[in-house]
Order: sequence, then C-alpha cells, then structure tokens
Amino acid sequence: MRQAAAQQTLRERQQGRGRGIVSTKLGDRRFVAVGKNVFHSETWLTFYDFLFSYIKMKLGAEWGNGELAKDFAARHPVIQWYDAVARAQAEHSDATDKKVVKSSPMTGAMICYLGLAYNLYLLEHNVELQERYLKRLKDVKNFQGAYYELIVAGALLRAGFRLELEDETDNSTKHCEFSAISKSTGQKYWVEAKMRAVEGVLGKTHHDGARPSDRDATRNLTAHLNGALSKPAADKRLIFIDLNAEIRAGDEMPDWFDKAIKRLDARERDLKADETAYVFVTNLPFHRYLDETNIARHALAYGLGIPDFSKPMPRTLREAYRLKRKHIDGHEIMAALREYPVFPDTFDGSLRSDASGLNIKVGETYQFNDLGENGGTIATVTTGTVDDVAGMAMIGVTTLDGKSLILRQPLTPEQLEDYRRYGSLFLGEENRNGNNIDDPLEFFEWLLKTYSKTPKEKLLEFMSSDPNAAALTPLPQSDLAEIYCERLVVNFLMQHDPTKLRPA
Repeated sequence: MRQAAAQQTLRERQQGRGRGIVSTKLGDRRFVAVGKNVFHSETWLTFYDFLFSYIKMKLGAEWGNGELAKDFAARHPVIQWYDAVARAQAEHSDATDKKVVKSSPMTGAMICYLGLAYNLYLLEHNVELQERYLKRLKDVKNFQGAYYELIVAGALLRAGFRLELEDETDNSTKHCEFSAISKSTGQKYWVEAKMRAVEGVLGKTHHDGARPSDRDATRNLTAHLNGALSKPAADKRLIFIDLNAEIRAGDEMPDWFDKAIKRLDARERDLKADETAYVFVTNLPFHRYLDETNIARHALAYGLGIPDFSKPMPRTLREAYRLKRKHIDGHEIMAALREYPVFPDTFDGSLRSDASGLNIKVGETYQFNDLGENGGTIATVTTGTVDDVAGMAMIGVTTLDGKSLILRQPLTPEQLEDYRRYGSLFLGEENRNGNNIDDPLEFFEWLLKTYSKTPKEKLLEFMSSDPNAAALTPLPQSDLAEIYCERLVVNFLMQHDPTKLRPA
C-alpha cells in the first residue's frame, strides 16, 4: 500500500492531478494518445522529445517555415524562442546517436517553448484544443493573451481542476476565459487571465496600447482588475494578472509585492457586494531572459473581499490549518503557480534513473551479488536513506534467514538528481519521519496524517497530565487530534527552533 501511494504521489508530482499520460511502446515506436488523437514516432525517447514534435504539429510546418523566412526581428516570438532553443541544444550536446538521450540546460527559451507545448498538450488531453486558440497564438497581436491564458489553464489542470471552455462565438455577453471546477471541493469558478503589455516584449507595440517598461510594474494592476470584475460571473472568481516585469533583485522579495498589495487593498475598500475574487498576481518572466537558466518566478495570492484568505494576522496552527482547508482551492492553485513549470520526466511517471536498473526500492527483494557466497544473497530492502553530500545510499536489508544488514550503494549523478528532486520517493516510499519539513504548518499536517486515525481514548491518555484534561473529554476525536498535534509542534519548536513560534 505504501509503494502504491508513493507511485501515485510521484506520478502526480510529474504529471499533475489531471488526466495522466496515455502512452505505450510497440517495438521501437512510441505511441502517445492526446485527447481523441494518437501520435507516434521512433525518435521519442523522453516526454520532452514528444513535446518538441507536438508543438510543431499543432502550429503547422507551413506557418513555422513562413516565419523562419522572415528577418529575425520580424519573426513571431515562438519562432524566436525556437531559435534560442536550437542554439542551446547545439552548444551543450555533441551526441549524434538518436538512440542516446541528450541533455542541455533549462533556459528561459526552453521554458517558454516547451511550456507552451506542454500547456497545449494539457488542454487537448484534458478538455479540447480549439482552433481559435491556435489562431490566436499564431497572430502576434493576440499571442500574449493566449500565451498567458494557456499558462493559467495548465496550472489549473495540474492542480486538479476540470476546465469548461466558453463559447466565443456568442457575442451576446462578455465572456471569461473559461470555467474551472475543483476536484477537491467541487466548487465551480469563473476564470479571467490578464498580462501587462510592455512595448517590445512578446510582440507588443505602442499601436497595441503597450507602454515602455517602467519601474512600477503594478501601474495597470487596478485597471486589469476592474476589467475582470466588469464581466458578469455566475460563480466564484479566479483572477490571474501577470506583471510581465523585469527581475530587479534576484531571488529576493520583488519590489512590486508591497505595491501590488497596496493597490489591492485600495480596490478592496471600494468593492461592490458581488466583486469578491481569489486574485493571483504573478511574474513569470522567462520570455525576458531566454539564454539564462536561474530565473526567479513569483506569485502573490490575495483574497479580494475574502478576509480570511492570504491576509496576514496572528493565528494558531489549528486556525491556520482550518482556514487552509476552507480555502484549499486557492492554496492548491498557489502551489501550482510556485512550481511552474513542471515537465514530466517519463511517459509512465517513473524516475528517469529507474531506466538504468540500478535503483533499489524499499519493499522489494533483490539478489545482492556482493553479499554471501555462491552468487550472492537474496534479501528484502526494509529501509533506506541517502547521504546527498557523499553521493551514497545506505540500504537496510533482511536476508531470507532473518539477518539484518546495512549496505552502501554509490549513486550516479542521474540518481542523485532524482533524489534531490523527489526525496524519499527515490527509494519508493513517501517520507514517514518528517525530515526536511521546516514549516510549522506542514509539520502539523504531517503529524495529523497519523494522529487523525488514533482512537479518542488513546489521545486522551496522551494528554492525561494536562491540568484541563477534564475539559478535553467531551471533544470529538478530530478536535483532540488537532490539539495534540499542535502541542507536539509547539513543544518541538520550543526545544529546537523557538524563532518559528511567531504567529502564522
């Protein structure tokens, strides 16, 4: 059961919570089903290979060749990205064998080009890819809006939302981009996505109303917000606004955060009754730094007219946990935006290094040739951990005759990379010991996974020394579990890191 849970978690970490990749291999040919269509090739060794082919098929060779025939400055942004991607691949790979997996750094151009391909794939695989989207992408005047809408759609699909596209041929009313239904709560949302237009960026010119880049990237934030709120919404609102800003302070807190909050606070003071919204202000500036690899991305959540979502105030861990559950959709969206972009490593949700045959998984039985005599010893892996610095895995095993041993296994660079990305999932199990959790609320949630199943009588026994133990007796098991976990976290932090005891 733990193995199955770990495999599901790993698959969701790679592919998101939407419809999984549908693929198989027959002989040397890889088949991939996308929505109602099936594509195939003998050259797709990785999912990235498929994406490189998929975007060309969707946009069309005729359109791509026509853009390539233009002077570079006049080319569509997607074709400019393609040029940067081709240069990066040529600089970092000297392998000519098509059966060998090649690698190159994930530059801004790679993120933009592959991100567009992946979001198109997600839309077609989970909903449908309407021809109007492709037409808008190819039209440089409409490209920026369609590009950001696809980023938002991809993030929502990975977060487990089901999308419903609007009928753009209906001119009788204003439309949102699409509707989204949460898998977690069943709530339906009206979705609007806007991106600031900057002259000379993503094909925008002053003729489109774009202004030169200025210091205050939030200048049009209120106007974008008003435009989104002006459209009628029968459901709760999700509003996404990208600032399309330069990075001015590396990975530090961006200078636009405080400005954005002030503008949102000011707009909130003038709200009408039906103008509440979950607002997400993003800056995903990969298109501004095509040749760079360390590009900061930021997202800010704000509950417009929602006083208990993403508003700083003192809260206990229990209060913070309950509010998170109340607004779980907003939290899951923020998690997807913070992680953007995420690309599947493999077609089946396994680790890339699993293909080497060297990975050892907890719960599996192997023949260890370096143990015993006459061809080795058969043993079952019972536990494992990784020394990241030494590049070594320590494996606990039990032999058929009941002996317990600790083995050391050196890891390849590819194995270490997978471990750094996926932690204990590398060994086939989710983390059960709470290591590497440095957020008090996450620690609380991790403990609650266990103690939410503990009988009420046992919880009361754990807290029997409490001076107010009698007052705890009438409480339901769920409340007792939360109280006990909160106390465990507080006691742990008092001993190890009191600085984290400040209010959430």
